[in-house]
Amino acid sequence: MDVAGASAIVTGGASGLGWASAQKLASQGAHVVIVDLPQSAGEERATEIGGTFAPADVTDTDAVNAALDAAEAVAPLRAVIHCAGRGGAIRLVDRDGNPGSLETYETVVRVNLIGTFNVLRLAATRMAKNEPVDGERGVCILTASVAAWEGQIGQIPYASAKAGIVGMTLVAARDLASKLIRVVTIAPGTFDTPILARLPEDVRESLAKAVPNPSRLGQPKEFASLAAHLIENQMMNGETVRLDGAIRMPPR
Repeated sequence: MDVAGASAIVTGGASGLGWASAQKLASQGAHVVIVDLPQSAGEERATEIGGTFAPADVTDTDAVNAALDAAEAVAPLRAVIHCAGRGGAIRLVDRDGNPGSLETYETVVRVNLIGTFNVLRLAATRMAKNEPVDGERGVCILTASVAAWEGQIGQIPYASAKAGIVGMTLVAARDLASKLIRVVTIAPGTFDTPILARLPEDVRESLAKAVPNPSRLGQPKEFASLAAHLIENQMMNGETVRLDGAIRMPPR
């Protein structure tokens, strides 16, 4: 899929992996609609790349549809890179012997997994109406995590949600094949994002050293580069690609 002259949606596009992806797609000639929370830096980010900011919670159907309307007002929607998500740690039994928070579990799964499904279903509905270009109508790139396979202690909500995204990828690709829409997922390892930037430097260094090769944190531009390639390469479909420097996370 060539995104030049098309519209693209990037959720979580105001920072981290999403911002790098928005910049990459804009550099390839796409009109990028950044979807992020109202309090984010989305407006200034969108202005910087000549795109559009659409404030939205990815679990809000009306808000996501408004973002899709904004994209289609400029050009057909051909690509989605879905990076929006959040963390949230709980233990099944806490230090005081109490059960882990069901509310936290539900919130993390809702944002990460339900939000992914919501964006995917709504974007695919728009893409399905496009005229095919070189045999396809659109591409959706989802974001999982290595935690889908090696979630660490405390990551039960996050690992559950990301495993759900891995599980939906092939099924979604098969479901949308008749519509000429591809679905591919990237599962990043430890990346230098704003979330990790808040950690103490010694913790960041420890995380970097745990990556076999290259022994450093991943850079958001590397995620964006892979996302752009997956959009371009028609044979990439129904697959989850680990982007992790060969790391395998320990229990803690």
